[in-house]
Order: sequence, then C-alpha cells, then structure tokens
Amino acid sequence: MNYFEKRKIRKQLKAVLHHARTLRCSREDIMSADDLESLDEHVARAREAYAAREGEAMEDAGSALETCITRINPPKPYAGWRENFDVLVVAISVAMAFRAYFYQPFKIPTGSMQPTLYGIHSEARPPSAATVLDQQPLKFFKWLVTGTSFKTVRAKTSGTVNFMPSDSSKKPGYTPVVVAGVPHYVPNDAVETDAYRRPVRLAGGVANGASVKAGEVLWSGVVISGDFVFVNRWKWNFSHPTRGEIMVFSTTGIQALMQGTHYIKRMTGLPNETLQIKAPNLLINGEVVTHPPRMEQIARCETVWPGHPAYAGFNPSGTRQVYFPGQSLATEQDRVTLKADEYYAMGDNSFNSFDSRYWGPVPERNLLGPATVVYWPFTSPRFGRIR
Repeated sequence: MNYFEKRKIRKQLKAVLHHARTLRCSREDIMSADDLESLDEHVARAREAYAAREGEAMEDAGSALETCITRINPPKPYAGWRENFDVLVVAISVAMAFRAYFYQPFKIPTGSMQPTLYGIHSEARPPSAATVLDQQPLKFFKWLVTGTSFKTVRAKTSGTVNFMPSDSSKKPGYTPVVVAGVPHYVPNDAVETDAYRRPVRLAGGVANGASVKAGEVLWSGVVISGDFVFVNRWKWNFSHPTRGEIMVFSTTGIQALMQGTHYIKRMTGLPNETLQIKAPNLLINGEVVTHPPRMEQIARCETVWPGHPAYAGFNPSGTRQVYFPGQSLATEQDRVTLKADEYYAMGDNSFNSFDSRYWGPVPERNLLGPATVVYWPFTSPRFGRIR
C-alpha cells in the first residue's frame, strides 16, 4: 500500500471517528449499555489504528466502526432529502432572523422620493422600439441586470377607456385602465393629467374616454423597476433618529393611510420641534433648515443625478386632501409642533408625495429604521449607499 492510499484511508477513518463522536453525543441518553460499550470499544480500536498509521489496520478498524454505527443507528429512508430539508429550514430561519433584526429589504413603490430614490417609472415608446433583448429569454436577463423591461399593453376587449384611481394594495406603482370592465395596468407616471390632476391620456397612448378595439395598443414603453433598498433594523435601537435620514415606518394606527403596510419618506421633523414651510424652505423652530446637506439641496432645488429632474423644494400640501388640519402643513401660515414621541415625514418629490403634510406625524413606535443602501438595479446611478 503506497503513501497516497494510506493517506486516503486515514482521512476516511477520521471522518468515521467524527461520525461516531456525533452519534454518541446525540444519542447517548437513549442508547443501551451494550451499544455504548460496543461503540466505545470500536472507537478505541480505530483511534489506535489511526495513531499507528498502518494502512490495513486503519481500513479494518474503520470498516468495523462503520458497521457498529450502522447497527446502532440504521440509515433512514430518504436520508439525503432529510438532510437537505434540515439545511433549508436552518437557512430560512437565519434569513428571517437577519431580516427581522438586522437588515430588511424594501422596494420603493412610488415616485414620492424622486430623485433620491425612484419607484416604478416608465418611458413611452412605440411597440416597434422593442429589440431582440426585449424577447425571451434575453428579456429576463436584461431585467435582472438593469431592472428594465419593454411592456406593450393591448386592449383585451373592445369598449371605452376609463382611467381609475391607482390602487397600491393590488399593484403598487401601477394605475388601472379599464376597458369594458376589464382592468389593464400601466405605470403611474404613464398617465398624463390636467391642471387639476385629472387623468387625460396615456403618454404616447390613448385618451381617457376613447373607444378602442380588442388588440389595439393602449400604451407601450420601457418600465423601470423601483429601487430596492436595505433598511437598517438595529440602528435606532442604539441611537436616536436624526434629521435627514430616509425613514421606513409602519402605517399601523396612522389614520388616512392603508393599514398594515410600510412607507418610506425623509425624516424632516424631530420630537418637540415646531415645523413650518415657506417655499422652498423648511423652517424648524423659526430657522431655515440647512443641515444635513441633502436637505439644503432640496431647498435649493438642485439637480443631483445628471439627466434626472431636480428637487422641487419644500412646499405646503395645499388645502386639498388634508385630513388633520391641526397637524398638517397646508399653507405657509400653518405650524405643527411635534410631541415627545413624534416625527415628521416628507417625500423629496414635494408635489407628488402623500406624507405628514396631509395626515400628520409618525409615532415613534411605528419606526422601523433608516434605508441605507440601494442594492438593485445594479446599473442604477443610485446603486450603493444612500446619500
């Protein structure tokens, strides 16, 4: 027996000894005295052979120990599947614990945080603009890397086009376009509105109230998936929230909001502060906010990402849709004073954000944590740490 064969046998014997040690630790309390004695004898013999490094002795001792282990603990049917299932359960448990206590993934559904973070948005293009990359299976890989996909919405039946209010509970980021009672979904920003925010037509598509035939194109274009971020679930357990952080919070108990979901906004007001808006500035206790730098950029209506819209500044909500006048910032004369356990949340896209200006402060108990990293799409200019 040459050196390499001995080395292989010794390695196998080491694995059998490890198996025997695991069996003894896990089943010692239910094994009979005879089985324990037999196992210990075979283990002692195997260890002696292992130390002596004699090839045939190691092979015999390993074979005898393996036979003893099989007799004491016969292999169960589908043992491989059972082991894989155990590993899967452990992996899921670890992932759920990681999500609950450390970092939770969150998808940006709407455009209320633009241009800092983007929800689902689109660019209208004719059906002829689709390329070979927009056909399966390449379409999937394109979406996986860039988060973009070409979508053509055709009428499933003939009838009159009616635009319905966006229902985020069914399909976040999309607006239902109903034809003869059949809903068709298009991105929210594909719907063009008038000065009163009433839907008029689809960008590059049909008008509200138009008659269409089955198969006719209602809208087509590129749909860009919203940013996916990680929320730091542990940070605010050890430190206080600070102004300017991107806050994720639960809507449970906040009137006027859909219950049992989560919102993402910028934290603009802290406990015991008095807020007021004099466009484009936000005032805290009568002073214009200039820190952190991102909030100063918002007030200055600066452009952050080349080719993307600039910030719109801080603006009052206006009197439409204000649910709690005493806690809302509807006009430049309104002031809101927060309690010791309340925070104020505002979207960076001031003219398209349903936030605390309408429905009031966020209780401290609803806070989940700050959004810290954009982890998908990979090609997004916002990929990486959120600033």
